[in-house]
Amino acid sequence: MADVTVMRVDEMPRSFGGAFIHARASLGVSAFGMQVFDLQPGWAGPEHAHHGMTGESAETANDGQEEVYFGLEGRACLHVDDEEIPLDPGVMVRVGPAQLRQLTTHDQPAKVLVVGAIPGHGYSAPGFTELPG
Repeated sequence: MADVTVMRVDEMPRSFGGAFIHARASLGVSAFGMQVFDLQPGWAGPEHAHHGMTGESAETANDGQEEVYFGLEGRACLHVDDEEIPLDPGVMVRVGPAQLRQLTTHDQPAKVLVVGAIPGHGYSAPGFTELPG
């Protein structure tokens, strides 16, 4: 039997008010992180990095992960330093582990695929990315 998993994004479980689609866990991916964000207008995620964070999110955030953000539908924006990078469909942006970043939307919804891994290391999925239930 082929080692293949096929699912429609709209059939995958969601959390965080429906914005976080559990793509990695739904497909059984174990080598890297991969989620789809389904964002409403006016949405703002937390500003974060994956290296050098302090405070209550430090334990989860400081995993050394680099991420790629890929615009699928609508328009989201990735805020990096003082720059706002539009994530239109087809646009990909790589962000290094220590770089602060924030994903937002303005006046329209958006879908964004986010892929992450730790350079030179194996991947260990954070608990919040596992299937709910």
